[in-house]
Amino acid sequence: MSVNVKPLSNEKLYEVAPTLFTQRAHGDVSEKYHFIPTIDVIEEIKAHNWHPVSVSQANVRDLEKEGFQQHCVRFRHFEDFLNPQDNAVELLLFNSHDRTKAFSISAGIFRFVCSNGLVISDSVFESYKIRHLGSKDNDVANAILKITAIKDKLLEKVNKLSSITLNEKEKQSFAKSTIPLRFEEHLEVDANDLLLPHRDEDLKDDLYTTLNVIQENLIRGNISGVNKQTNRKFTSKQITSISTDAKLNKSLWDMAETIASIKDTSYEIAA
Repeated sequence: MSVNVKPLSNEKLYEVAPTLFTQRAHGDVSEKYHFIPTIDVIEEIKAHNWHPVSVSQANVRDLEKEGFQQHCVRFRHFEDFLNPQDNAVELLLFNSHDRTKAFSISAGIFRFVCSNGLVISDSVFESYKIRHLGSKDNDVANAILKITAIKDKLLEKVNKLSSITLNEKEKQSFAKSTIPLRFEEHLEVDANDLLLPHRDEDLKDDLYTTLNVIQENLIRGNISGVNKQTNRKFTSKQITSISTDAKLNKSLWDMAETIASIKDTSYEIAA
């Protein structure tokens, strides 16, 4: 487990994702669009004791969109820097300045052993849209309050998923069910490849570890398969799209919770 995680300074944020500091919306956006600089929301989140630990911004094909593209910032609570555990609840801030991605806050789980970041399904934590700052109806403050309130419950879910053992057939069924989340119907891959662990710590049969192994293989790519339409072999690439990554993660979490409810009838899917 890594204990050397430190909050990112504004200088580091700017170095990795300058779009966080953009001060206007893209020219194609309607005048009715209420623009809020992402850095302003970051500062407000920091004021609530959550600090940025990672950031990403989408690549653009249209150079006119540079500085306005989708971006994601992950935050960790101050207490988790002082007392790091195997898993940490994170706050995820999504935005763009060209209306391709709504300003929103979601919840996630970070697993230190593999540097994996899951995104919690909306069935557990509904993403909160951000429309206001510095007012009584502050969307940021409300979202942070909600995440902070269920922080312990989310970690309880992780512990519960870790306590549920899957046999080989169940693991294979789980992996097989996730294939359509990443691959089109004409692309054939071996579900067993999604279950291949990348470290000794993942040589386990519990549901949470299996979830993370499958997630890592789907996201990071390098899965070989055959295109049934052309009979050509292919190797999957790493997912770099912020939206695709989040959508896939949420679907995987939903599947894991469904399996948990089947294996343990006392498991409650709702947070």
